[in-house]
Amino acid sequence: MAHEVESMFYVREVPWHGLGINVEVAPDSAAALKLSGLDWNVLRKPVQVNGKDVEDYFANVRDFDDKVLGIVGKDYRIVQNREAFAFTDMLLGQEGIRYESAGSLKGGKRIWMLARMDSREILGDEVVPYLLFTNGHDGRHAVRVAVTPIRVVCQNTLNLALRKAERSWATIHIGRLEDKLQEASRTLRLTTRYVSELGQAAEMLLKTRVNDERLEELIEMVLPLPKDGRRHNRVYELRQELLTRYHNAPDLERFRGTGWGFVSAVSDLVGHSNPKRETPTFKENRFSRVTGGSAELDRAVRLLAG
Repeated sequence: MAHEVESMFYVREVPWHGLGINVEVAPDSAAALKLSGLDWNVLRKPVQVNGKDVEDYFANVRDFDDKVLGIVGKDYRIVQNREAFAFTDMLLGQEGIRYESAGSLKGGKRIWMLARMDSREILGDEVVPYLLFTNGHDGRHAVRVAVTPIRVVCQNTLNLALRKAERSWATIHIGRLEDKLQEASRTLRLTTRYVSELGQAAEMLLKTRVNDERLEELIEMVLPLPKDGRRHNRVYELRQELLTRYHNAPDLERFRGTGWGFVSAVSDLVGHSNPKRETPTFKENRFSRVTGGSAELDRAVRLLAG
């Protein structure tokens, strides 16, 4: 298939390619496992060459179709999809947890689940933190738990690199996932701190004045010209698009002329700008880039916050 989404469900709003099962109410983990098409297991099988087992290497194989998801070493610990949901339930507390989206990418090599947390207000806007759990069965991706705040009014992520608060936690597939729970819980507690720090950063950036001259400087530094001359035109186009979003986005009207207005415009660009040429997988790639953190957004915050 041309796209990377293999199976998924979503709540209410159609994401990405519009694939998957639409549900009106966010399900609990048991229902989410089935709706997302993640109710399968990964088996560990020996790797063979010329009929002989390769020492210390194994294949991660999906049970229902024998699809090889990746080659791993002897110390690799498989984290089953059921364990991933149970792990996230333990992090958030099992009562009332609902998943907004979950699914499989690249034929089961990567899976994700997105759980909604309690919202809070930042500068008069409702911001909803989401807990994003991602895992790879291909041997190339760690288990990662990250907080991704969403500005509800425009569905822009506010996944900023803050100096005083972490936004993600990860562990390699060695040892028992349960043994990592204490460290993960520590990061989850820091999620509350992250959202609090985000509010403080927003207040500070709101007080940072950005005149036309400073705006031009910021745009040039956030979107530097690449060494590859062939991409110069595309960067110039992105600079113009950023300027247009900054000046014309209705939700930024009360923030224009401030650092927060500029950071919000960069967030808008990163989350919603379409590439020059749309590849079949650009939306999935953008999802990974935005939820994991954007270099452009981090650069904007660094330039304005010092």
